[in-house]
Amino acid sequence: MAGARRPGRNFLFVPGPTNVPDRILRAMHVAMEDHRSPDFPKLTLPLFEDLKKIFKTKDGQVVIYPSSGTGAWESALTNTRSPGDKLLAARFGQFSHLWIDLARRHGLEIIVQEEEWGTGASPERIEEALREDKDHAIKGVMVVHNETATGVTSDVAAVRRAIDAAKHPALLYVDGVSSIGSIDFRMDEWGVDLAITGSQKGLMLPAGLGIVCASQKALAAMKDAKCRRAYFEFTDHMKANATGYFPYTPALPLLHGLRESIAILQEEGLDNVFARHRHLAVGARAAVKAWGLKLCAKEPKWHSDTVSAIMVPQGFNGADVIDRAYRRYNLAIGAGLSQMAGKLFRIGHLGDLNELMLLGAIAGAEMAMNDVGIEVELGSGVGAAQAQFRRNAALKETKVAAE
Repeated sequence: MAGARRPGRNFLFVPGPTNVPDRILRAMHVAMEDHRSPDFPKLTLPLFEDLKKIFKTKDGQVVIYPSSGTGAWESALTNTRSPGDKLLAARFGQFSHLWIDLARRHGLEIIVQEEEWGTGASPERIEEALREDKDHAIKGVMVVHNETATGVTSDVAAVRRAIDAAKHPALLYVDGVSSIGSIDFRMDEWGVDLAITGSQKGLMLPAGLGIVCASQKALAAMKDAKCRRAYFEFTDHMKANATGYFPYTPALPLLHGLRESIAILQEEGLDNVFARHRHLAVGARAAVKAWGLKLCAKEPKWHSDTVSAIMVPQGFNGADVIDRAYRRYNLAIGAGLSQMAGKLFRIGHLGDLNELMLLGAIAGAEMAMNDVGIEVELGSGVGAAQAQFRRNAALKETKVAAE
């Protein structure tokens, strides 16, 4: 149809999938190969070891599935649990809700701690529940580290301290889909037993890889686990992975992309990656404040460095802002989900991203809000973010000079 072409690039600022760097796109542009060949382990064996560095674990074991993060959820639970097992889970957003639903479909009994959306997991309530569990009937604690539906990050280290304070043997299951590779995550230091992520967030790949890292304690739990599994069976994978192969055909281009993704993260340095995400998030939050709007996150301690969920004023629908941003300005921003449908829009600021890219999204959001009648001053959010970015850059330069 004449006139249908939209010039320029789509500005992708949902909280995942994220922008795929050109380097990764080129790395994935490969001819198909024999995944049983003698050379194949040269690609795969380093992946397992380097992913452990991303998870920050020495003793954990990594499994890579052709799946989304949901498959990693299922794998972590079914390989370590039996039908009827009790798990404690905090529910404070759409993705914590969906993980709970998945667990229940596998016959697991989930004790749900409801938290207000806009807050996160409560270490105090978790400790209290575990102290009351004198017979240790609760076999695990499930926590979503970064809840993208509400822009909330929970304190996983504090949850581990709560489990330890209660002197409870429960395994700690953590969804790190939108945090690992973007927000500081320390599997060994925090005593995480099952950590889960996907390829389409901080790893900067297309969706298609579900990744699980299991502690030695989690691997020991496998021997008594009775949940049914086939495709997601840890044992099949670990046996084949030991020599660099897979029990079935892997997602070959994505593995090549993962090799390049890890190289990019290593070149920047994980601590620098986390600092960059914090830097960008602070700029986004400055824009929201300048607009006179509020985040869904109730307090600064809950602020996510990978996504800002921005409440629209009463009487307006966040879906209208999203629709206008996409149709008029070729900007993709995230929708409110479930309880938050229509109440907010989300700007994802994770992955391969810099200040000028984020400023484009902030500018587009300002225009879209004005178009639907939300009175924010054009340029106010952009200016506030610019000022914040410049302050941060000046402070960094001063610190480097002092060193």
